[in-house]
Amino acid sequence: MTLHILLIDDDTRLRSLLSEYLGENGVVCSEAKGGSEGLSLIRKQSFDAVVLDIMMPVMDGLTALKNIREISGVPVIMLTAKGDETDRVVGLELGADDYMGKPFSPRELLARIRAVLRRGSANSGAMWLRGANVELNTESREVRFGGQAVELTAIEFDLLRTLLERPGRVLSRQTLWRLAGREDTTVSERAVDVHISHLRKKLLDHERSPRLIQTVRGVGYVLSGGDQ
Repeated sequence: MTLHILLIDDDTRLRSLLSEYLGENGVVCSEAKGGSEGLSLIRKQSFDAVVLDIMMPVMDGLTALKNIREISGVPVIMLTAKGDETDRVVGLELGADDYMGKPFSPRELLARIRAVLRRGSANSGAMWLRGANVELNTESREVRFGGQAVELTAIEFDLLRTLLERPGRVLSRQTLWRLAGREDTTVSERAVDVHISHLRKKLLDHERSPRLIQTVRGVGYVLSGGDQ
């Protein structure tokens, strides 16, 4: 299957280099020179993944990512300045699926893209997972809560899948992150908490009703039966 990737970066030379290399390896690339242009393309068509630079004028990559997550759950790989941990953490908290520090090789980027997409197709042996009024299709990545479709980011989906596969089992934040297939990306416990918070909001999980995803203080999270 041919992959279609969107490259959002204000560096014309880098976009050209990456497009040429990825094209030679069976990846169709669309290009955008800024966040606004990239958002416009995402609204018009579907992409398998987005490669998004952080340091851009007018609309920086983090702002663009926040806007992307309001309209799409497409996997996003952030390009950050080498060693800039703050940008990486913030990007992951906003819903990025992976990051790469500049400079990098086009070969490494291709490997990262394939790894992110493999996560999305993993665990497809059991098509439906069900529990606590949630239904999750591991093949189509469709999620329903109370019979209604719910739009999740790739990270939110993988976290929910991990919890559904282990109902009643308490998972530490780092264990949850690892089992969700993110062992190659190091994040703080706060970043995991942010993703769980976003997931809870989308599943209408709040303090006024029994929580679907419960916090075990000092340990981590557990998927409840919804009746505790």
